[in-house]
Amino acid sequence: MTTRRSFINKSILGGTALALSNTTMGMAASSYRNIIGANDRLNVAVAGLGRRLGAYYAPIARKESNVRLLYLCDVMEKSRLNALKNFKEHIDYTPALENDIRKVIEDKEVDILVNATPDHWHTPGSIMALKAGKHVYVEKPCSHNMNENELLVAAAKKFDKRVQMGNQQRSSLHTIEIIDQIHKGVIGDVYKAVAFYSNTRGETPVQKQAAVPTGLDWELWQGPAPRRAYTSETWDYNWHWYGWNYGTAETGNNATHELDIARWALGVEFPNYAEVQAEKRHFKNDGWEMYDTMYATFKFDDDKVINWDGKSRNGYNTYGRGRGTLIFGTEGSVLVDRSNYVLMDRSGKVIKQSEETAESGLALGGGGDSSTAHMVNFFEAIRGKETLKAPIEDASVSMAMVHYANMAYRVGRGFDIDAKSGRIYDREAMQLWGREYAPNWEPKI
Repeated sequence: MTTRRSFINKSILGGTALALSNTTMGMAASSYRNIIGANDRLNVAVAGLGRRLGAYYAPIARKESNVRLLYLCDVMEKSRLNALKNFKEHIDYTPALENDIRKVIEDKEVDILVNATPDHWHTPGSIMALKAGKHVYVEKPCSHNMNENELLVAAAKKFDKRVQMGNQQRSSLHTIEIIDQIHKGVIGDVYKAVAFYSNTRGETPVQKQAAVPTGLDWELWQGPAPRRAYTSETWDYNWHWYGWNYGTAETGNNATHELDIARWALGVEFPNYAEVQAEKRHFKNDGWEMYDTMYATFKFDDDKVINWDGKSRNGYNTYGRGRGTLIFGTEGSVLVDRSNYVLMDRSGKVIKQSEETAESGLALGGGGDSSTAHMVNFFEAIRGKETLKAPIEDASVSMAMVHYANMAYRVGRGFDIDAKSGRIYDREAMQLWGREYAPNWEPKI
């Protein structure tokens, strides 16, 4: 008999008729669902139960997804308990709670790892899962550095598994519509895009050595990163701003999304040059350890340009919105964000505007139309019914722009890039191509 796993791996969907006996007719709905569609059901584990958790309720719970949540995994006990409580409002069964992502990955019943851990865990955790035969949905950024970026692409290819990055706007219907129109020439020849983000993040506490919070496995939280003593405020989100051990700054945190849309609209791959103007402009003596303001320039072949205008702690909406992408063509322009798009002619007159969707803008977590569609697309791509909207081999090119920006900031100058390979020519910047790992934690394929 064909096993469930081989059935999935062959990408055969549905069509498996299951006769209902007299005994099954009297089953509870939850028991019945355990039988119907068992061969093409996908077993899911979610690792990292923080601010993105709300994006997973709808796609996992919807009956048509035919998935079962086996594990909720996090190194913080209260996060596991909170996730279970919230998921119980959407599903009628109880997934297992687990502290250690490695134990989840070892379970042969798990088909999919949803990797929503902190940045430094994204590539190492995803490669562990790929080696164990899992498909991976990895939230942005898919990698902590360029070496990891290349490793993850190579691992997906070597182990022949689906890997989708969480750049959810790729599954936004209005974005798909307007990008298609742009490619068909609705604003003429496109030559420039400005990706932007404005927020009012406040003062960040200065790190101080402190006791590890109750319920937190600090050793496992650090995972691939070099070991250090716990400092206050690190665990809960502020790791983004406390140096380069864990995070990828605001560019990795948010620019990933809009830079991806800009690159998609312009139809470009790797840039041939990158430079930035970036500084810490606000709360000069607080604990924030990298830039909070950046203007980046990426130059491409055919004289195309993408800019990133990121203001983490200044809420002035330079472009009329908190975040989005402004695309310029010879005959007009387009402003598109997670909610809708506005199409304008060369004089700036609005020609067409799409209806707004239920996708949050600056919110840190939660879901919405695109978040649900993106994960459903991932499920269906595994079954062979759809094509991935953000396959890792393409998403990693957008991710490279993030890394180039951070590298240019850290070395204090711009540099040339091989537009075919993505490699850079600056020797000092190349020292940042990879990173130091804790012993025995370096990802390898």
